[in-house]
Amino acid sequence: TAMSLILEGIEAADPFSAVSSFLSKEKNRLLEGIKGSIYVVGAGKATGGMAKAVESILNDRIKGGVIAIPEELTREISLSKIKVFGSTHPKPSEKSVRAGKAIIDTVKEAGEEDLVIALFSGGGSALADYPADAISIEEISEVSVALMNSGADIFELNTVRKHLSLFKGGWLAKHASPSKVVCLMISDVVGDKMDTIASGPTVPDPTTFRDAIGVLKKYRLLDKVSSSVRNYLEKGAKNEAPETPKPGDPIFKNVTNRVIASNILSLEAMRRKALDMGYHALILTAFLEGEAREVGKVIAGIAKEVKRTGNPIPPPAVVLTGGETTVTVRGKGRGGRNQELALSAAMSIEGLYGVAIASVGSDGRDGPTDVAGAIVDGETVRKAKERGLDPYRFLSDNNSYEFFKAVGGHVKTGYTGTNVNDLIVIVVEKT
Repeated sequence: TAMSLILEGIEAADPFSAVSSFLSKEKNRLLEGIKGSIYVVGAGKATGGMAKAVESILNDRIKGGVIAIPEELTREISLSKIKVFGSTHPKPSEKSVRAGKAIIDTVKEAGEEDLVIALFSGGGSALADYPADAISIEEISEVSVALMNSGADIFELNTVRKHLSLFKGGWLAKHASPSKVVCLMISDVVGDKMDTIASGPTVPDPTTFRDAIGVLKKYRLLDKVSSSVRNYLEKGAKNEAPETPKPGDPIFKNVTNRVIASNILSLEAMRRKALDMGYHALILTAFLEGEAREVGKVIAGIAKEVKRTGNPIPPPAVVLTGGETTVTVRGKGRGGRNQELALSAAMSIEGLYGVAIASVGSDGRDGPTDVAGAIVDGETVRKAKERGLDPYRFLSDNNSYEFFKAVGGHVKTGYTGTNVNDLIVIVVEKT
């Protein structure tokens, strides 16, 4: 059961089907008043599948387009009207700049009677960019890495990145103005903040140059960044460089931004399927964050409660959560956040009959491994002990991959072509 629900959640986030179902519903509304042509642009790990769907439905109206996707995915995608740029991820490079410039040139071509369809998904921040002023893409990359290593969150990171770019933070919408712009997004950001997905190229940016400087000061990085980065931000703070387009800017009058696939949308699809299968089903949260092994205990605790007292729903029950946990690596083993969460949960539900827990990355990759995650039940730890394996040792060495390799429980989906973070399922059968 858990496995079929996970596959349902991944299917709901499939870029081709998500765009197809959006366009089949909204096509006529989109094309209203569009006398000219359609241009298609975008960047991200799921953008290839999104572009394929746009071509299959609107092909005859498309005049041109450019998308940037990870180099290793270019072989799998062939489009007739839209140019595909292979680019780099997670570190941007000159390829990202070439792609960013080609995208900007494409939207500038579009006129008042044309429609620009923008397609953004996770990874878009690195795959396409256009640095401001005399800043190089290497310098932007160095700042990003320094911020991540200092523990800055995605919102802080984007505040800085948007102010070093003429692509992110609403700039793309400005370049496209006065055309009509419809941006479709697949969200890999917990909470689906649109200005954060791929750094929001078509979304108003509420943050300022001053905010960006504040973030660098907070992490004591202002003196460590390159002089061209510092100079540009300081120029911006004195109003000598153009600020990112803000909420209320008239350029956004013709811009529509929509999230068409996300963690919560996948959880909703999973809930519907669970109800069809005869379970009581409940979505607890799509905002799950925290250390994977701790979250694993919490998930196990919910499973125990359902089994013992029927709260918050009675068996047969499916409880769904999603989000993105983290792992603080202290050991030398192999694993990923989903396998670690599942191993920790398995230790807490040892001996419980009729309970299963699955934790899976929707992109099909959990950490640096070839699996998507793992599924456990009350027997998992017992099986390990029968083989003389100590689950605690595997957990403390961050070695969840080898644990499941030995005991069984790996979930393999292959690369899914989408990413809406992690999907976690509790199934409690009626016993």
